[in-house]
Amino acid sequence: MAEAVQDPKLSAGEQLAAVLCERLAEEYGTGTEVEGLARLSGGASRETWSFDALKPDGARQPLILKRDPMDRQVEKKFEGVPEGRLNVGRLVEGRLLQLAGEVGVPMPKVPFFLHKAERTTEGFFSHRLVGEALGRRIVRDDAYARARPKLAYQIGHAAGRFHTIPMENLPAMRGLPAAEELLHYRAIMDSFHQPHAGFEYGFRWLQERLELAGERYALCHGDFRNGNILVDRDGLIGVLDWESAHLGNPGSDLGWMCVRSWRYGYHDNIVGGFGDVADMIDGYEAAGGGRLDAEEIYFWQVFGTLRWGILCMILCFTHLDGEQRTVEYAGIGRRAAETEYDLLQLLD
Repeated sequence: MAEAVQDPKLSAGEQLAAVLCERLAEEYGTGTEVEGLARLSGGASRETWSFDALKPDGARQPLILKRDPMDRQVEKKFEGVPEGRLNVGRLVEGRLLQLAGEVGVPMPKVPFFLHKAERTTEGFFSHRLVGEALGRRIVRDDAYARARPKLAYQIGHAAGRFHTIPMENLPAMRGLPAAEELLHYRAIMDSFHQPHAGFEYGFRWLQERLELAGERYALCHGDFRNGNILVDRDGLIGVLDWESAHLGNPGSDLGWMCVRSWRYGYHDNIVGGFGDVADMIDGYEAAGGGRLDAEEIYFWQVFGTLRWGILCMILCFTHLDGEQRTVEYAGIGRRAAETEYDLLQLLD
């Protein structure tokens, strides 16, 4: 199939609106219109668009579209690093949202897909939920005061549900054992030729305790944290952004949720800045995920902190080397030192 191309006479929004009208006509009927099309911020490796579908009968359906970008330059840049190694395509991502919703995970409904064609890349549509996804607001705003005491349990419960999706029901996906993944991050850091004593200590600490990684394999979200969840006044209403999904140890998702960087200053609340590990473990067990050991989650919290530090370094050198110079990459890149400090504090 030919590569997706843009019509130079139309803006990106106009081009996409034309594609959407054609696709939505197949689902809702001829005459369906697109209103309020806007690209949302965030995400260099995919595009996220928000709009309303106005059906011929006058009904309105708020929708989100996630698709691959028309310009694949940024995504190609990341093919050789850990996130590119594990990223799934948009059609697989959309299918995972469907599967998670079927087992009771709070999810936006995915009604249909966008397949690659001459004027577009592939993607999926989901119903647009009303809630808050900004981590700082979730942990600070009075509007979510009633939700916060419930969130750690709800987070654990959601993970316990999607971790138990039968492997045979999953689309083809990749994964790595913990030992191989650790070596992969080791190679990434060494490629920068910049010593970091704290990260070196973290690598050695993890290597000596690999037995704590566990041996179970399951569907892992891959970026399960405060910032990729949707919350309303009563608690969790959606688990978002599954593009890093892979096969791995389920403890890795819960450990990642505990990384200090996602607490937004509320560091006493280890789980996302809003709760404690015991509640998360209780929710996980209640959902049928089994009883996870706190020591295993701690191992993956250390692993996740190191991983985040290496990812900060990747973005730092992507900016410094001139391959993708952005203020966002520079800002995140400087957090490598902050994450190194977090790691040392965690291991003290």
